[in-house]
Amino acid sequence: MKMGNDWHPADIIAGLRKKRTTLAAVSRKAGLGSSTLANALARPWAKGEMLIAQALGVPPSSIWPSRYFDEKNCRILRSVRPAKVKVVKVEKAEQEE
Repeated sequence: MKMGNDWHPADIIAGLRKKRTTLAAVSRKAGLGSSTLANALARPWAKGEMLIAQALGVPPSSIWPSRYFDEKNCRILRSVRPAKVKVVKVEKAEQEE
């Protein structure tokens, strides 16, 4: 069984345009800088790949099979790190009696 080729970046952008959005819009909607998701087009980045794939309505492994399957067509385990949670220290106001 032969693994398919990765989508060309122009095909990804065209797919987003067919969905009436842009790479920059998807990036901003995720709270990222407008050009940040462009990194996923050139290099592996699980979170960026997931955001683009969700916008296109397909799994990331169908867009970038080379990033998700090895040469023997076995799945490569990849994961998205959980978002950092900012801890805000709240001090209790002393109540006067």
